[in-house]
Amino acid sequence: MATKERSLAARVVLQQCLSAQLQVKPPTEQEPAEWVEIQKGMVTYVCFFNGADEAVIQKMVNTILNVKLCEMESGQRVSVLELPGDLLIIPQATLGGKVKGRGMQYHYNIGKEEGMALYSKFVQRCEQELATKGQCAEDGVQVRHGTYGNRQVLQLNTNGPYTHLIEF
Repeated sequence: MATKERSLAARVVLQQCLSAQLQVKPPTEQEPAEWVEIQKGMVTYVCFFNGADEAVIQKMVNTILNVKLCEMESGQRVSVLELPGDLLIIPQATLGGKVKGRGMQYHYNIGKEEGMALYSKFVQRCEQELATKGQCAEDGVQVRHGTYGNRQVLQLNTNGPYTHLIEF
């Protein structure tokens, strides 16, 4: 099992949503909290593992944007591109955890600097792909994202716990 974990480059969890808000900056005495939000679409949690490099990013983007996990009012499943829907990307290092005794260990996660660079490239690639898709551009589809390495508050409105884990 440990060998399989080390060969993974990334893990994502996809959750369809009706709307979502992510606090990307906590409030201070001088300023209120800063939030990003999306409407109907998909929340994508992302974790990179040791050894991951840019080669995995395009495969991740293609899969996430084209897999048929979003539900139409008719009940038909379509991709976030076909919906068209918004995308909220959240860095989620805890997806790399393994239970050891009664605690969690994160030995297989990528280092913070490398992870931040891959996460930024992943977000940019998603933005580029959605911007080039006609219906998405016409409908004003948005890509929003969290900040890497920070604790964030998520508020999610969904019409069912329709959640999927995908490994790359």
